Amino acid sequence: MGRTLEDKQQIVEELKQLLGEAEMALVLDYCGLSIKELSDLRGRLAAANGICKVTKNTLMRRAIDGNSTWSNLEPLLKGTNAFVLIKGDVGSAVKAVQSFQKDSKKSELKGGLYEGRLLNENDIKAIGDLPSKEVLLAQIAGAINAVATKLAVSINEVPSGLARALKQHAESGDS
Repeated sequence: MGRTLEDKQQIVEELKQLLGEAEMALVLDYCGLSIKELSDLRGRLAAANGICKVTKNTLMRRAIDGNSTWSNLEPLLKGTNAFVLIKGDVGSAVKAVQSFQKDSKKSELKGGLYEGRLLNENDIKAIGDLPSKEVLLAQIAGAINAVATKLAVSINEVPSGLARALKQHAESGDS
């Protein structure tokens, strides 16, 4: 039994809402994946603030129609697609997809869209290779701490150097 027009309109509205919240979209060819494997992917994505939607390309076309942010997704809408919509930490979600692909060896990443730019597989791999948000924050905190430590040592050195110079001057006997 096919979907009714009302069901299709509801799906398109849900897709529009999800796209409105998403920062990045990835398109996977899910041909050959079992329901269990798709559930595994969805579980991995849930931890990374991502969602996987399997829908017809025509419904996704209707969802992105007139939306300049997502209109560049159009060339990827061919074949059997699963759409990974990501909000928040993009790197973690991309790593989750890459990990799933490595484990399942069945799905193919067709491409993606981030900030209106169409991404190929190499671009997405580069995003996945970036350190996580937590690691980057730790690196920034470490750099700030190092600068603060150097500044404190430098500030402390000024009076110490002055004291040594005065002591040396006093010991030399010059008045």
